[in-house]
Amino acid sequence: MNKESKIYVAGHRGMAGSAILRNLREKGYESIVLRTSKELDLRDQKATEDFFEKEKPEYVFLAAAKVGGIQANNVYRAEFLHDNLAIELNVLHSAYKAGVKKLLFLGSSCIYPKNAPQPLRESYLLSGELESTNEPYAVAKIAGIKMCEAYRDQFGCNFIAVMPTNLYGPNDNYDLQNSHVLPALIRKFHEAKINHEATVTVWGSGKPMREFLHVDDLGEACVFLMEKYDGRQFLNVGFGEDISIDGLANLIKKITGYEGKIVFDSSKPDGTFRKLMDSSLIRDLGWKPSITLEAGIRSTYERFQQDFRQVVEKSQNPA
Repeated sequence: MNKESKIYVAGHRGMAGSAILRNLREKGYESIVLRTSKELDLRDQKATEDFFEKEKPEYVFLAAAKVGGIQANNVYRAEFLHDNLAIELNVLHSAYKAGVKKLLFLGSSCIYPKNAPQPLRESYLLSGELESTNEPYAVAKIAGIKMCEAYRDQFGCNFIAVMPTNLYGPNDNYDLQNSHVLPALIRKFHEAKINHEATVTVWGSGKPMREFLHVDDLGEACVFLMEKYDGRQFLNVGFGEDISIDGLANLIKKITGYEGKIVFDSSKPDGTFRKLMDSSLIRDLGWKPSITLEAGIRSTYERFQQDFRQVVEKSQNPA
C-alpha cells in the first residue's frame, strides 16, 4: 500500500473506522473512498457489488458493523447476526470479484469461548462455548474470520483479520441502553456529578476483568498491519493489561470528579468474567500501544464534555 493507493474505509463514521481514517490521513494517504450507510447499505448485495465494480478500490478496511454492549447484543440477537453476516458476505465477495489487492477485516474479542484460558490466544478460537449474551455477534465475527481464510485458500485473496479488545475513544456510543461499559460509565458519572446525585449504579458485581484499548491505538495497528502483514493467521490487538469493572468505575469517578457513592447491581449480568488478550503476535511484528488507560479516559472525557449536548440529543433521537 502506497500513498497513491485507492483505499476504501467501510464504516468510516464509526469509532474504529474513523480512527483508521484519521491514521491514514496523518500518514499522508489521500486517495480514500468513503460512503455513509445512507449512501451505501452494505447489507444490500447488489448495491455493494455495484459500488466495488464502479470504484475499484485497491485496499479495503472493513470496519462497518452493527455493534453494542451486553444489553443490545442480548436484545437484538437476530439483527446482530443478520446485519453483520450480510455486511461481511457482501463486502468480502465483492472485494474478491473486483480484484481488491488486500482487505483487512475487523472482528472482536467476543469470538473467544466464555471459559477460555487467560490471556486469550488466537489458537483458542472454537475451543469451547461462547458467552450467551453476545453469541450471535460472536458467530458473525467468527464467520468473517473464516471467510477471510476461505477466500485466501480458494481464490488467493490477501484478506487479513484483526481482533481488537474493548475499544473506547472518539466517536463512541454513549446511549445508556446500547453502549459498552466504559462510555456508559463516563456518561453515568458525568450526569450524576452535574445533577448532584448521591449514588451511581453500575451493572453487575464489579468483579469481572476487562482490557481496554484506545481506538487511536487500534487505528495505528490496522494501518500498520495493512502495510506490513500478509499472513493467514488472524491477530489479536490489545493493550496487554486489564482492570476490574470496580477499578474502572473508581478510575472514571476520579477523572470526572464525582464525589458520591458507587453501587453495584449484582442482579444484572456480568458477562464473561475475564477477557485479556494475548497480543504477542502483533507485538512480535513491531507494533505496541502507546496510550495508557488513564490518559485515554481523560482525553475521552474532555471530548465527551465538549459534545455532551449532542450526545444527549442523539440518545433521545437515535434516528
